[in-house]
Amino acid sequence: MDFILQPWAWYVGGPLIAISLLLYFYFGRNFGASTNFETLCTMAGAGKVSDYFKKDWKDRDFALMFVVGLIIGGVISAKYLIPNQTVDLNPTTVKELTELGFSNVGNQYFPDEIFGAESFLSIKGFLILLVSGIFVGFGTRYAGGCTSGHAITGLSNLELPSLLAVIGFFIGGMIATWFIIPMLF
Repeated sequence: MDFILQPWAWYVGGPLIAISLLLYFYFGRNFGASTNFETLCTMAGAGKVSDYFKKDWKDRDFALMFVVGLIIGGVISAKYLIPNQTVDLNPTTVKELTELGFSNVGNQYFPDEIFGAESFLSIKGFLILLVSGIFVGFGTRYAGGCTSGHAITGLSNLELPSLLAVIGFFIGGMIATWFIIPMLF
């Protein structure tokens, strides 16, 4: 049981991802989660408003099951496999986040200042989540996929647009880390 509860080394996780990709490719599917936003809109009847959503959502049912599995796996992991686990962060990162006003740094993955119920019910917290959600949703569709789709599938296919997207993700993450988050908090 200890093997499951500990982080897996790259030489275990990497081959498992590669095997998953091979199975996706073998069955003619693409790996990624962002297309599910489109699929959910199609299921909700967005095809009546826009021709873009006039698709057979049943062609993407495997991807919906993938996302359902991610959610179930996350709940099982958080509740049963790693309860009360500390996050191993660099001490400088802990110090800087604490100076920005974040509490419980290193004790949880999602800070209460952004994801907590109190923050969600405030105007600032709600706007941060709303604007972030719009940027993520629009960005994944505009970029033709999300970080997992581009970084795993796109790079393994040696696709130049995926390389450019991954570089953009890193630049965006650095801008958010060094400029946007300190301005907001």
